[in-house]
Amino acid sequence: MTSLIDFADSDEEALTPAQTQSQTLPVSKILQTLAFVACVTSICAAPSIDDYNVVWDTPSENAFGSMLLGNGDIALNAWVEPSGDLVFYIAKSDAWSGDLTSPGYGAYGLIKVGRLRVSLAPNVFAGAPGFRQELRLREGVFEVSAGPDGRTSRLKLWVDANRPVIMVEASCAEPVRMKVSLESWRTVPTPWLGTDTVVPGQKNRVVWFYKCPNKEVPELVNLTTGAAILGDGLVNEGDFALKSAEPNPVQRASIYPFTAQCPTAREWIAGLDARIAATDARSRGDAWQAHKEWWMRFWDRSHIFITSGEKSRDVTVGYLLQRFKNACTGRGKYPIKFNGSLFTVDYPEPKVIKDKTKDATRKKPDTVMPVTADFRWWGHQYWFQNTRPIYWPMMASGDFDLMQPFFKMYRDMLPRNKMQVREFYGHDGAYFRETAPFWGGLEKITPETKGGYTTHYYTPILEYSAMALDYLAYTGDKEFAKNTLIPVADAGVTFYSEHFKRDANGKLFISPANSIEMFWKVNNPLPDIAGLSYVLRGLLALPTDLSTPTERQRWQKMLGELPPIPVGECNGKRQLIPHENPPAPRHNSENPELYAIYPFRIYGQGKPDFELAKNAFDARRFRRAQCWSQEAVQAALMGDTATAKKYVIGHLTRRDKRMRFPAVWENGSDYIPDEDNGGNGLHALQTMLVQFDGRRILLLPAWPKDWDVDFKLRAPYETTVAASVRAGKITELTVTPPERKKDVLITEPK
Repeated sequence: MTSLIDFADSDEEALTPAQTQSQTLPVSKILQTLAFVACVTSICAAPSIDDYNVVWDTPSENAFGSMLLGNGDIALNAWVEPSGDLVFYIAKSDAWSGDLTSPGYGAYGLIKVGRLRVSLAPNVFAGAPGFRQELRLREGVFEVSAGPDGRTSRLKLWVDANRPVIMVEASCAEPVRMKVSLESWRTVPTPWLGTDTVVPGQKNRVVWFYKCPNKEVPELVNLTTGAAILGDGLVNEGDFALKSAEPNPVQRASIYPFTAQCPTAREWIAGLDARIAATDARSRGDAWQAHKEWWMRFWDRSHIFITSGEKSRDVTVGYLLQRFKNACTGRGKYPIKFNGSLFTVDYPEPKVIKDKTKDATRKKPDTVMPVTADFRWWGHQYWFQNTRPIYWPMMASGDFDLMQPFFKMYRDMLPRNKMQVREFYGHDGAYFRETAPFWGGLEKITPETKGGYTTHYYTPILEYSAMALDYLAYTGDKEFAKNTLIPVADAGVTFYSEHFKRDANGKLFISPANSIEMFWKVNNPLPDIAGLSYVLRGLLALPTDLSTPTERQRWQKMLGELPPIPVGECNGKRQLIPHENPPAPRHNSENPELYAIYPFRIYGQGKPDFELAKNAFDARRFRRAQCWSQEAVQAALMGDTATAKKYVIGHLTRRDKRMRFPAVWENGSDYIPDEDNGGNGLHALQTMLVQFDGRRILLLPAWPKDWDVDFKLRAPYETTVAASVRAGKITELTVTPPERKKDVLITEPK
């Protein structure tokens, strides 16, 4: 553990050594540090985001060499082939196929809208000198350029940040013709997917759609997803392609993806036409300027640039590109999918699902599933444990708009889940299933129901509530508190209060319940007790105008009925344990005892009973820096700098070696790109730099001395902290608003 300096402009009492679990620095050292930073009033210019553009000087063979981009709802995998053609997959956050019953955990649930090919004649990018593919992060644009000095041709591709349209623009050194072709692979029905419909007889445009075949789920019935291609001076070459009527140095095309529930193709096309008209109402120049301004504001929200030390550039690239991917996929109708996001691609090898039935008379043939760009492992549903790592770091980065689909989806599940709790169990409250489709819903679970990974598992509603409490602390959004936080959190604690009995001492007895996926049907699992304690204390600390006296009285009563957090002994040391004894079989590779460190921050630096948590962390069974493993965040919260650094390097450099893009994470336990991996890397790196406890802001609580860094991050109470760190010393510091400066504690890195 490192030492803390109280950076205060007032006589407010600083944390004592006992509270911080550390020793304060000598007075001379404190004075030296304060003298160095007290006069600073503004942060110096940080390294430029332009320094981290993704640049390739050769074409790509296939989708493995694709650039990633998007506008939050519509996303692309785009690449230029040796032929000079631009090819890209189109994805959309609400393009559901209706596939709910794929064998195993594979699925074609969230599918692509389509694949397009853009060709120029003559093709000025085929074998031309100076070839370059560049993802310009500052503008959210993919640009291809080639040609001799003074005769450079350029092809730009972007998804408008404010409008539902994909833009293609060629500006060439000589007149060219452009051809834009739809390449559909869904041409033959399969057990999992139907076919695309290309609308015949269109004039100067190509239109196609996929209609969800599901007839049972109201949210999926008649769900239709497709797009239209139009362009300046482009005319039809059949139903699948447009081509230039005349050669011109400048060629443009626009693609308009659209999803709606429509009983007939005619109605869907009418909706598409209305969407196109609304999109095109804004002038091209104004739209481009607004697009650039959106990305400028995005990058101005926050940043982390590590400029020296082990793997510093690789970690910075991983951090920036993961955040970029979140911006490309995080503003749609539904949350980001952990297993591939909107960036899945086709693979040459199929997935083989073996039938595990031991009875030879009942055994079925292996199922072979083709891995098109529609496929993803671990299914179409949302897994809460896997979705949450993507969203926790969005608060420190200030990406509050990207969190809205996550909050909304689960909030919208609440009425149905409350109704089913009343129907199944005869009491109030609600919970969220660990795995659920976007419309929610529950299954009846009784004490006699056979145990399973996600069967007696009720914890997600508590972590959602904890995240919502933090969101309120960061934003001060009282409407969010009234409409989302309190309804969901109150339903969650009510479920626990009414679903489980009390023991002989009047304490809540949570049994049977899972200790996450690790231990099934146990007594008083630690994650649930820690979660209830964290959420109830958070609710009681809210301003009184956000709740009623009756609610607060009920929350206070339940807080008094909580059993103690389970504690045991291992190797002669007292530590947190996953659940009350007796021991139970393990079923996964998780450390549920560490949930009291994160996500429910009851133990940590400067908090009581630190040794209980430290002993548990030191003795943890599973130690991984990949996928959904959250030890990197927990290490940072414990002030374990060496472990946090090692794990962050693991998360933010764990790229799939087959893929050209630097932030396509290999599938630790998910699917490529593994967004859990990137989310945990973001969160851990932020937590190494900034932590908070109430109004206190801890700077550099787990930061290595050999990493120089420039950063700008958010903190609760609508606060921004920006700093430069050189050789372990803060050389420049700005806290906004300035009055929050008195709440800052600076930690001296190791």
